[in-house]
Amino acid sequence: MTIPVVRGMAAIAADYDALILDLWGVVHDGVAPFDGVIDCLARLRHAAKRVIILSNAPRRGHHSAARLDAMAIGADSYTAIITSGDATRLALADRAEPWSRALGTRYCYLGKAADADLLDGLGYAPVAAPEDAEFLLVTGSNETGGEDAVLGRAAALGLAMVCANPDLAVVKGGVREPCAGAYAERYESLGGTVHRLGKPGAEVYDLCFEILDPLDRRRILAVGDGLATDILGARAAGLDSLLVTGGLLADAWGIDPAAPPEPARLEAACREAGVTPTAAIPAFVW
Repeated sequence: MTIPVVRGMAAIAADYDALILDLWGVVHDGVAPFDGVIDCLARLRHAAKRVIILSNAPRRGHHSAARLDAMAIGADSYTAIITSGDATRLALADRAEPWSRALGTRYCYLGKAADADLLDGLGYAPVAAPEDAEFLLVTGSNETGGEDAVLGRAAALGLAMVCANPDLAVVKGGVREPCAGAYAERYESLGGTVHRLGKPGAEVYDLCFEILDPLDRRRILAVGDGLATDILGARAAGLDSLLVTGGLLADAWGIDPAAPPEPARLEAACREAGVTPTAAIPAFVW
């Protein structure tokens, strides 16, 4: 298995008409955009490429758009933004699936206060304790701690969990933080049932394809730093994928995010994850 490594998007941009682009670890680190990203987005726009930002952020898309705007990445830099928070809100608004219809309306929330408006206006009611809830909504860690206690009580009650971000971790300003996916795994180890919304699930890619229709999927490139989310999701959706090694992998390896990956280390990581990208790139630059 030999994974091609390119140094910039200029080498492959002509092969695609659109990108489905991850956010954290690719565009920014949760605090500021990575070097070269704003220039790369401008060049893609100049080349008439469509860019869908697809993020496992557990918040509504307009919140993520506001954060990008504060980083000088305006709405003219991309075609649309879709988050796992959007997918969660849509699934619980439509209640099209048996699991969502079975949830009830009272939920105990685990996550940051800034993301607590995820289900506002949909007829759901947040409650303070698992004992008063019909399901558990998790967007990540909260500000006061006590996550394990809440998970244990909810699992004992047999509550289903709705996980609004399947990611296990994110690197924010150089510090690794757990995401909702980590709590989902912990909940399953306690015997709890989890419903995940976001990459690598098909529902978020379907939302992208609705916007990009009628583009041929062979002309769409998925870009991300997560093997188990971005690259696995792209494969399931029938897309080529580009792995950014300067995000989660660089953090795990303890290397300079801008450094090209060692081929043997990259291939070992892909074998362990059971998925192989079409190509890899150290950073999302032109």
